[in-house]
Amino acid sequence: MDIAALKRSGHSIRWIARKLGIHRKTVKKYLESNSFPAYHRKDIKPSILEPYHQIIRDFLDEDEYQATWILTRIKRMGYSGSYDTLKVFVRSIKEQKRRIAYQRFETEPGLQAQVDWGDFKVVESTGKTTTLYAFVMVLGFSRAMYVEFVERCTLEVFMDCHLRAFRHLKGVPAEILYDNMKQVVVGRENGRPVFNTEFLHFARHYGFTPRLCPPYSPWVKGKVERPMHYVRESFWRGYGFHSLEETNQDVAAWIAETAHQRIHGTHRQQVQARWEQEQPCLGVLPPSEYDTSLKYFRKVYKDCLLSFGGNRYYVPYQEAGRKVLLKVKAGVIRIYHDDELLALYQIPELKGQTIGIPDKPPPRTPRQTPRYGQDRGKATRGLTTGTLYPEVYRRPLEEYDRYAAGGAPWNS
Repeated sequence: MDIAALKRSGHSIRWIARKLGIHRKTVKKYLESNSFPAYHRKDIKPSILEPYHQIIRDFLDEDEYQATWILTRIKRMGYSGSYDTLKVFVRSIKEQKRRIAYQRFETEPGLQAQVDWGDFKVVESTGKTTTLYAFVMVLGFSRAMYVEFVERCTLEVFMDCHLRAFRHLKGVPAEILYDNMKQVVVGRENGRPVFNTEFLHFARHYGFTPRLCPPYSPWVKGKVERPMHYVRESFWRGYGFHSLEETNQDVAAWIAETAHQRIHGTHRQQVQARWEQEQPCLGVLPPSEYDTSLKYFRKVYKDCLLSFGGNRYYVPYQEAGRKVLLKVKAGVIRIYHDDELLALYQIPELKGQTIGIPDKPPPRTPRQTPRYGQDRGKATRGLTTGTLYPEVYRRPLEEYDRYAAGGAPWNS
């Protein structure tokens, strides 16, 4: 545009080139052209690191690995470039991650809760270290919480903790956010999560929708990550552990007297008052509780035994050949046919045991050798004799000689 304006003012090509600091041929080219100059990118040779870009990003999504650690792995995959090339790329990815900002979001009353596990170490008087696990559920709107310490993180315990949390929080949220814990997700198929079937039945019974965080994204469920740290610092630090039952009583008192009485740093209101505001928006508990026993089907064999967990259990002889339902909870196994309880056993600690006393079956009536009666195989018997061995008319051989000689007709 400057070239065209100066030319319209009557200046020569040489003067315009000197004025703008460009070559005369450049001035002439754009005076003769009707288009604007455009930048044309030259073909750039692809980087030797380019085939490994996604692999490196996946590594850095897992953790902030050093470039030297990544170099060792990708060299095994065939990378032949230099360390400096890798270092520059790793540094750029880490800087991008540090510049990411996350928007804080608040949920409506009764909409969402978040759940997580936390591990807590206990040093016994003998010096032995054991681990307890804290189940924490936090309501997203009010930040009201339920905390329970358990010894194991089984699916049965996980569902029981939900039951007690719903009762304590006086309702069920519309959805609950989890990370990819094994009690909720059993695997992935084509990138999609596969939920635990038993837990899906549990969620349907109570009317909430389980939601999942993206992998390696703890900030998504920050409403429970921060309270977990609060439990560690405010309740657990300096606490003297004596028994699991006493600890759960103490943490319940701490929640009522301390955690729910504080002014929360985000919504600047008392948690207790905010919780009372949220309670009418929570879902109502169903009239009957979900049976959180673990359920299995097993076949009863001819010896009236079924196999489960490395042991064998007797059931009534009437169930031989059938499939029965096993409900396992708190170390007790209950065996059902439909809704009829057949047997109840305590699960032994040792394997290879045969549990129970076999029922004495009724005495068998002696079975007679099958004989052909009047109602079986009539088509195979004689037409007049009613037997497989019909009587045949017997003639002396002299008569047959007479027939052969023509002394009597054959059809007589």
